[in-house]
Amino acid sequence: MSHHKATLPKNTCPVCGRPFRWRRKWARGWDRVIYCSQRCRRSPR
Repeated sequence: MSHHKATLPKNTCPVCGRPFRWRRKWARGWDRVIYCSQRCRRSPR
């Protein structure tokens, strides 16, 4: 499965405000991915 970076879906992290793109490891639960990293997940909102 070949994707061009521009066509991949993206989300915005509510903690740091940075956009992040779909990754293969998130394929099964992309709709549940909220944070861009473990660091943002652990930080206080």
